[in-house]
Amino acid sequence: MHAPATRWTTRTAKLLRTTVLSLLAAVAAAGMSAGPALAADGDVTWTVRTASNSYGATRSSYSYNVNPGGTIEDGMVVANRGKAPLNLTVYAADGFTTDAGQLDLLTRDKKSVAIGAWVHPDSASVAIKPGKTATVPIKISVPDNATPGDYVGGILTSLTQPDQAEGINVDRRLGIRIKLRVGGELKPALAIEDFGVDYKGTWNPFGRGDATITYKIHNTGNAALSSEQAASVSGPFGLLRTKAHDLPKTPELLPGESWQVTVPVEDVSPAFRLAAAAALTPLLTDPSGSITPLDKISDTAHAWVVPWTLLLLVVVVVAAVVVAIRLTRRNRVRRKQREDARVQEAVEQALRGPKA
Repeated sequence: MHAPATRWTTRTAKLLRTTVLSLLAAVAAAGMSAGPALAADGDVTWTVRTASNSYGATRSSYSYNVNPGGTIEDGMVVANRGKAPLNLTVYAADGFTTDAGQLDLLTRDKKSVAIGAWVHPDSASVAIKPGKTATVPIKISVPDNATPGDYVGGILTSLTQPDQAEGINVDRRLGIRIKLRVGGELKPALAIEDFGVDYKGTWNPFGRGDATITYKIHNTGNAALSSEQAASVSGPFGLLRTKAHDLPKTPELLPGESWQVTVPVEDVSPAFRLAAAAALTPLLTDPSGSITPLDKISDTAHAWVVPWTLLLLVVVVVAAVVVAIRLTRRNRVRRKQREDARVQEAVEQALRGPKA
């Protein structure tokens, strides 16, 4: 049995003679089931899987190590599970990471420069009778000047059908991921960029607010990398530290790709000068699926946080204390003056003697 590959769906809408392309990706993660990847819609159903050969019999996707100038020959098995003959288009395309963190493939109208340009199916189409299978040989030719590192793409089967009810053409795509590591020096590297922190306080002078840490993860190396994240916010000298909890692992980024991260940190003390810190542990996956954690990278950012309501309360309290002290002193002086006046009057009266 074979683990699933990946399914992509594209709709080409025709409106006022203008063609609108939109990509709808439904990704079936490798290993979720024991069967091949399946495309089904009414009476049209087909599957794709990797061919069984010296590279393996139960592969969920294609994964190779090859040197610049090298070639690889493999195959994809396509099965028609429907009741009508199928004529499928076969082609390769470069991969990219979507905003949702999923791997997707370029549409046919976009130019591929790596996997999509190096992978060549034996035929641009395949015709399959109902209940039959066909093996499509594929050849990968890596250029002599290929840059070492990781490349990801896929080999696709495609069927375009008109949808009379909606007046559109539906391009259904079913494919298998290809990960290629070109030999040479591997330089895995992630960078944290555009790091910042923002704080939103509360009117409660003794309350805590919420901080938001933002940064961009940039794959500056030549290897595909995911990463584990950690983030925290603290006051001066590391006091009053608050950690962000349950941060997810970032998606695997291809060389050159970036991923925007927003981390909310709740219950943060407004400690005048906040320090936000983020740390990433890059994770390198080799062709066998083994994951190796690399050295951590980190960055920090600072923000002034003035607890205005608390300061206002302190000012009011201090002002009240000052006024109370001044009033107390003034009353004490007045009492002393009245007492001195009574004493003076008594002395003068005693000096004058008793009245006749």
